[in-house]
Amino acid sequence: MAATAQSPAVLLPVSNPQTITTTTTDTQQTITTPALRSFINRMSDTIQSGLSNRRPWSELIDRSAFSKPESISDATLRIRKNYTYFRTNYLSLLALVLAFSLITNPFSLFLLTALLAGWLFLYLFRPSDPPLVLFGRQFSERETLGGLIVSTAVVIFLTSVGSVLVSALMIGVGIVCTHAAFRAPEDLFLDDQESPATGFLSFLAAPNAATGAAVGARV
Repeated sequence: MAATAQSPAVLLPVSNPQTITTTTTDTQQTITTPALRSFINRMSDTIQSGLSNRRPWSELIDRSAFSKPESISDATLRIRKNYTYFRTNYLSLLALVLAFSLITNPFSLFLLTALLAGWLFLYLFRPSDPPLVLFGRQFSERETLGGLIVSTAVVIFLTSVGSVLVSALMIGVGIVCTHAAFRAPEDLFLDDQESPATGFLSFLAAPNAATGAAVGARV
């Protein structure tokens, strides 16, 4: 019997919307993730570097070094010298007071965390293209920024977040100033100091290229 010839099957191109959507999502994550990861790594390195430069806590609470200041000018001078020497310790103490105040106020902690997450993921580390779409509505960059500013003002001034932050900072600053005013700095080696650019907030003074590019593209 003669073999029957069969024509080769013809494959028709089929578009896959799911592939397009996945590609767009992957591209968006590729743009967002490095900037966020770089910011977190830089902040982590800054905190670790700051903690490595802290002074021994035994020096901070040495009872033999405490004395009453002779005058207000003497107290001011002591505060300046002690802050220069115990900068990292004082900032750690201030952070602990602030953290304790937020933990004891869960509602304020939730609002502040949601606000920070909104700024990070809706503006700072979100690519400008494609636009933000929420609840079926498209928001421009100006509308997104305006909404975040209004939300920040509402959270800070119309809820308990503002009062919690202000009271915690006042308590922390009061503790630091009281300690620095009564702690005699004569036994401290004030010549070996770190530069003003180092510390817990140095990652804000010199932002990395990825974060700078993400923010600069919106200006």
